[in-house]
Amino acid sequence: MGQVIAVVSGKGGTGKTSFVSHVGLYLASLGNRVLCLDCDIGLRNLDIALGMSDCAVTDFTDILEGRYSLREAAMPHPIQKNLYLLTAPSTLHAPIDAAAFGRLIDEVRSTFDYCLVDSPAGLGSGFHLAITGCDRCVVVTTTDPTSLRDAQRTVMELGHLPKGKVHLVVNRCKKKLLKSLRQTIDDAIDTAGLPLLGVVPEDEELPLALGRGVPLVFVYNRCASLAYQNIARRLTGEKVPLMRIR
Repeated sequence: MGQVIAVVSGKGGTGKTSFVSHVGLYLASLGNRVLCLDCDIGLRNLDIALGMSDCAVTDFTDILEGRYSLREAAMPHPIQKNLYLLTAPSTLHAPIDAAAFGRLIDEVRSTFDYCLVDSPAGLGSGFHLAITGCDRCVVVTTTDPTSLRDAQRTVMELGHLPKGKVHLVVNRCKKKLLKSLRQTIDDAIDTAGLPLLGVVPEDEELPLALGRGVPLVFVYNRCASLAYQNIARRLTGEKVPLMRIR
C-alpha cells in the first residue's frame, strides 16, 4: 500500500505547491509511482508548477461523480516517468462528499506508491478535505513570525495523526540570514514538537522556473532543488543529513 502525504500550512505563500511539485518529481525519479493531487479548489496552480497546464483537463470531481476512473483522470507527466497529476476543479457547483473523497484516497493509496496532496492555505474546509485519510502530514512554514505561529496552530489541528507522522519543513530560508535564524528554527521545532524534515533555501531561480512553467529540477540541481531531492529521499526512509546552506 502507498502513502498519502498531505502538505499543509496555516497561511499562504509558504511554498506548498513548489514543495509538492518538486518532491513529487524527485520521488518519481527514484522509481516510485507518484500522484500529485491538488486540493486548492478554485485557486489551483499545481498544474503550472509541474509544467502541465495543457494536460489538466479533468479533475478529482470527475472521479467522484463517475465520469472518469482514477486511471483515466490522472494525467501522466510529459517528461518525468511515473509521475501523475490529478487537479482540483476550477469551480465547484456542489459541496464535496467527504465520504466519496475518502474512498478516492483509499483507491489512490492502493494504486500509487506516494500521493502528495497540495492543501489550500488556512484551516477551512479545503484543509480538512486535504487531510482526509492521509497517512502523514508535512507542515510547510517560512521563518517569519506569523508563519511560524500559524504553523503551530496548524499542528494543533493534526492531533489525530500518530506521533512521528507530522513533519516540519522550513522553506525560503535566506542564506545570509540563516545563522541568525537557527535559534528561530530550533524554537519552532521545539514549540511545535515536530521532527524537521528539511530546510529549503531561498532560491532566485525558483520563481523564474515557475514563470516559465518548468520545474526547477529540469533547470539545475543545486540549492533549493537539492534540498527538495534530499527531502524526497528522507520520505522514502533514507537517512540524509541536512544540507549545509552557505
